[in-house]
Amino acid sequence: MARKPEKDLLTRLADAGEEALHRLSEAPGMDRATAFAKSTRKQLDELTKRVQGISELEARIAKLEKQVAALSKDSPPKRSPARKAPPTAAP
Repeated sequence: MARKPEKDLLTRLADAGEEALHRLSEAPGMDRATAFAKSTRKQLDELTKRVQGISELEARIAKLEKQVAALSKDSPPKRSPARKAPPTAAP
């Protein structure tokens, strides 16, 4: 009588996982869950691109703020024109 070779633990786990995934894919409503997961991935990719764009804008703003600060230090402060004293009444 031929005896089946025993499977090692990892092989048995891999087989069980494959079988579970196969049964899960055949479950009712799984196609909707798969579609939702795919659309969520697309939305996450778009959000990541937007956030990267925001980071670039923040860097540009920081650079411009430094330029404005440097220009503010270089120019002398502007003074408002001197006010004339109101005329005094003659006695």
